[in-house]
Amino acid sequence: MQAEASTSHNIAALMDSLGRAAVDASRALARATTATKNAALTAAAAEIRKQRTAILEANRSDLQAARERALSDAMMDRLALDEQRVAAMAKGIEEVAALNDPIGVVIAAWTRPNGLRIERVRVPLGVVGIIYESRPNVTADAGALCLKSGNAVILRGGSESANSSRAIHACLVAGLRAAGLPEAAIQIVPTTDRAAVGHMLSSMTDSIDVVVPRGGRSLVERVQKEARVPVIGHLEGNCHVYVDRDADAGMAREIVLNAKLRRTGVCGAAETVLFDRGGTGAESIVRALLDAGCEVRGDEAVQRLDKRVTVATDQDWYTEYLDKIIAAKVVDGVDAAVEHIARYGSAHTESIVTRNQATADRFLANVDSAIVLHNASTQFADGGEFGMGAEIGISTDKFHARGPVGVEQLTSYKYVVRGSGQVRT
Repeated sequence: MQAEASTSHNIAALMDSLGRAAVDASRALARATTATKNAALTAAAAEIRKQRTAILEANRSDLQAARERALSDAMMDRLALDEQRVAAMAKGIEEVAALNDPIGVVIAAWTRPNGLRIERVRVPLGVVGIIYESRPNVTADAGALCLKSGNAVILRGGSESANSSRAIHACLVAGLRAAGLPEAAIQIVPTTDRAAVGHMLSSMTDSIDVVVPRGGRSLVERVQKEARVPVIGHLEGNCHVYVDRDADAGMAREIVLNAKLRRTGVCGAAETVLFDRGGTGAESIVRALLDAGCEVRGDEAVQRLDKRVTVATDQDWYTEYLDKIIAAKVVDGVDAAVEHIARYGSAHTESIVTRNQATADRFLANVDSAIVLHNASTQFADGGEFGMGAEIGISTDKFHARGPVGVEQLTSYKYVVRGSGQVRT
């Protein structure tokens, strides 16, 4: 009992020290020029390229440990790095550096009848806490986005990616050092003890301004339940593709296959395909999915299309598989598709394939998800693909940030009021 109390005290002291350092660093970042922040990002990207061998070696250690723990294929895919993914991390940081600096931008301005000039100006949030699983690239993306938006960040990656994340974090710190910015601007929690997460959520309200969870349902639900600071939530990616009766058959087949199979472990992967009962391309799409090694779980109408289709249960419509599995259903037109998505979806990303613009507009207007697409794969649900350089995650919340969380979404605003001696009567 005494040992447990001592450990708890040590975790609290460690986390509180990170928090104090982050607050001090956030003040320096809020004053940093665009050129200084960009210099740090450019240096960090160069360091990642320079240290790619060390990063990949650290990742191999994580992968070996993950195999011993028998992690799922989806988790292994998210965890794995290779030369291409390391290069993409460095490029992503450079793309963030190339973005316009949101800090100090005047969002709106107006003058009152009494002569007061009022401006709404973008400012950093302050200190961001990011809790994530598996993906070591989140270390680079989150660090870069927070730095560009003038926020200090405390990163708490999953134990499965600890070695990879530490190696990437060292490159970010090297970038900060090269630009003369405080190294505490980007910190990583140096312990995998779960108590550190609990302390971040419940006892750091004086230092952390917002928490962003990125991971599975259990992680996100824990954060939303325990956090005493605002949360930018990213729950599940139960994404849909609706193939309308007026869809181009070839286009629909390519979009569905890409949406499901390009990378099954990402949150933008399609998990359900809906076919309009008045259409004709369902059989071809189902056959192509099955031939590509994807399990199809369908309703009775889909089961009649191919004997390899298995029975879908009600739970399948709710499920984010993150695997080579897709649920399939025949619906009575666009309104039924919208209703199905509203009932079973996670408000993440949905796509309609159709040549009928009126039908597409109806779908786009009535589906209440963070991202809706027309004639495009759900795998475009990505900050980089949106031209945002990178993202911390796809928010399914409706307050503050929704969709890809990039530099602008990591800002707040304040009102700057200029007068000439006005007093209120």
